[in-house]
Amino acid sequence: MTVLPDDAIPLGAQFPGGTHEQWQQLVAGVLRKSGKDLSGPEAERALSTALDDGLLVRPLYDAGTTAPDPGLPGFPPYVRGGRPVGGWDVRPWHRSPTAERANEAVLADLEGGATSVWLSLGAEGLPPADLERALEGVHLDLAPVVLDAGPHARAAAAELLRLYDRQGVAPQAARGNLGADPLGHGARTGQAVDSGDAVALALRIHRAYPGLRALTVDALPYHEAGASAGQELGCSLATGVAYLRLLTEAGLSLDDACGQLEFRYAATADQFLTIAKLRAARRLWTRVAEVCGAREPAPQLQHAVTSAVMMTRRDPYVNMLRTTLAALGAGVGGADSVTVLPFDHSLGLPDDFARRIARNTSSILLEESHLGRVADPAGGSWYVERLTDELAHAAWEFFQQLEGAGGQEAALRSGWVGERIAEVWAARSRALATRREPITGVSEFPHLAERPVERAEPPARPGGGLPRVRRDEAYEALRARSDAHLASTGSRPAVFLAALGPESAHAARVSFASNLFQAGGVQPVHDPITVDADSAAEAFAASGARIACLCSSDALYDEQAAAVADALRAAGAERILLAGRPGRGPDVDGHLFLGCDAVAVLTSVLDGVGVTA
Repeated sequence: MTVLPDDAIPLGAQFPGGTHEQWQQLVAGVLRKSGKDLSGPEAERALSTALDDGLLVRPLYDAGTTAPDPGLPGFPPYVRGGRPVGGWDVRPWHRSPTAERANEAVLADLEGGATSVWLSLGAEGLPPADLERALEGVHLDLAPVVLDAGPHARAAAAELLRLYDRQGVAPQAARGNLGADPLGHGARTGQAVDSGDAVALALRIHRAYPGLRALTVDALPYHEAGASAGQELGCSLATGVAYLRLLTEAGLSLDDACGQLEFRYAATADQFLTIAKLRAARRLWTRVAEVCGAREPAPQLQHAVTSAVMMTRRDPYVNMLRTTLAALGAGVGGADSVTVLPFDHSLGLPDDFARRIARNTSSILLEESHLGRVADPAGGSWYVERLTDELAHAAWEFFQQLEGAGGQEAALRSGWVGERIAEVWAARSRALATRREPITGVSEFPHLAERPVERAEPPARPGGGLPRVRRDEAYEALRARSDAHLASTGSRPAVFLAALGPESAHAARVSFASNLFQAGGVQPVHDPITVDADSAAEAFAASGARIACLCSSDALYDEQAAAVADALRAAGAERILLAGRPGRGPDVDGHLFLGCDAVAVLTSVLDGVGVTA
């Protein structure tokens, strides 16, 4: 067989090359068909998507898209990864309030593919004195241990170091993080924590335990308060700089001080933003280290945790898909450790099945998809490189603002951080309410008949600092009202869908209205399939509903809606809504349309039928 050289078959040589301008012309032609007369860059901008932090996702990226040289994997500025090859530590999170249950879960996870242990101690988990029982049977020279003990970091660390001595673990073999994070605890609780304990731990283990780290720069409190990706990165940089100041003032060199920090970030189902966030974080921290005078800047050690903000309480099994995308983004983005939260995380303590699925998510990505065998899988993507660069600039700007406000501690204490994050969350809440940001199983395609998933209550997490938000919170409040009504009356609040004309005329709006009503726990009744002025009253009375919604085409609204609405009112309808934008059909009490404030509409419906909050 003759093997041809690579250049013997010039694929595509017979086709003329396309230009960016030609692509814009094609886009303009499509937009003109929808009534938008745009051309050139304006046509391209019409297809762009705005993100937080002023970022813009463009519809087309090409070789002319500019971004700084990201370097090579494993080399500064570490954009392409802190290590030449991929892979990550599989790190489940344990927050059981009993040592026995924690020990069972820890051993099951380690036997099932986990490679390290992350334990909450203190108010959010076990008492530090129970650490020995929780880690019974764990070979501490093989499984790194990461602690999260808030103000009890010193006591928890002392207990772990005692266990190392008891098991005869050589100091150089100990791996993990003692988890001291005074600023992170302050962000969560609003309470000041003496940083002296964190500094003392760093000084102690620097001398004796070279494989341990003392401090965690936890950005989750900011993400869980509703921060944008840029704000999350900016807060982590400001916190890291504050810790560097403390450690170097205590006598550590800058390089040694950097070696005492591990950074924790949220990974979301927006996999590209997660990839860009982790890449940008390494680039930014390398820049901080260089500016501060580090001789050989080491890569930022990153622990990615799938976002609690994105987890839903309704249709919780969909969370498996969200966490898979988040873990994928974290792995491709170069995280050193990844924690996949169990799908029932928002409902309480996870069961064994949920824990198994969570750890197997990483196992499949690593062992079956071979994701860890590829160096920087996203490298070379014009979109990812540009997004990384733009996010890095947005985060650096927020970091500079934080430093200008006096640093992370002062900005937290004054409320500056909380105010900036609240502004971002308010805008995102509007997107959630109008369903521009859909939530599958909650605001889109809800399942009213689903059986609830019940779990044991976890230890209460201390509050008092930044709030904790969830994407589903507005809809969850509506569904809770519906659930209470169901429990007290035996049925959910209902709405009668008065569909006019043939199915071809009303099917789309019936489906739209039905989906929207169920997002608030309101049961749609669509029986019979079609009504008119003569049959509407009888059908409405038989539905048991107190509210009706007209569904049809604009043309049929003009022809029939007024008479049907009169018939419905005569039959006792307390409110009449219309599926369509205002301006068509008769006067009604409200409209449902794409982009309307679904939360406001559903709140008014529940209020109107007397379903109390």
